[in-house]
Amino acid sequence: MKTSRVLPRASFAAALAAGSVLVLSGTAFAHVSVQPVGEAAQGGYATVNFRVPNERDNASTNKLEISFPTEHPLSSAMPQDVPGWTVTVEKTKLDKPLSVHGKQIDEAVSKITWSGGKIEPGKFQQFPVALGKLPENSDELVFKAIQTYDNNEVVRWIEEPQEGGEEPQNPAPVLQLTPAKGDDHHGTAAKDSAKGSDSGKNAGAAKDGHAGDGHAEASGGSDTTARVLAVTGIVVGLAGVAFGVASRRRTS
Repeated sequence: MKTSRVLPRASFAAALAAGSVLVLSGTAFAHVSVQPVGEAAQGGYATVNFRVPNERDNASTNKLEISFPTEHPLSSAMPQDVPGWTVTVEKTKLDKPLSVHGKQIDEAVSKITWSGGKIEPGKFQQFPVALGKLPENSDELVFKAIQTYDNNEVVRWIEEPQEGGEEPQNPAPVLQLTPAKGDDHHGTAAKDSAKGSDSGKNAGAAKDGHAGDGHAEASGGSDTTARVLAVTGIVVGLAGVAFGVASRRRTS
């Protein structure tokens, strides 16, 4: 009786937990979001996907506008073609030019718009964009998105999440940046130096091995001679034993 009571409670708890996970994941997935393909490191370049789910049962999404952060302007943003969609890129002049690979960049991407396509109810679409150069002094980039449906409904995903606060009703897509791994140039130099050191050690070891070839060969020759003599002695000893046994048998 106790077992029959415990099992329903356990099953109910498991079902409740699973349902909570599905509800939470569904809620998070319902937002327009941005995810990196691989890693988005500070000071580097990255490819990201703006993921747009259709939240309506009676309308399709036919337009997406992504506004880029003005506090951290990006000198490059190249969208990948998405079949069925037309993309336009808008740029704006910068008050303070950016220095990228020794060149001064006086404009940055301010908005990318996809239109003419269709995201039907119950489906989602990803819009890939190559970004760079990512800021070195920030751990995130906030993009503001506007989603338009073919029934003229407009949803503005523009609310910035506050640290320690509850998630906004219409949160803006946030790209999390990872710490930079260091200067690749210096890393290469260090690797080359290490290789040079290892090569020197290997060369020294090779010289030592070559210088010791005669000694190794002599040692090998001595060992071989000793082994031959030992085996010969054993054979002779066994022959003597056999001869002695045979002699005793004959005498008897």
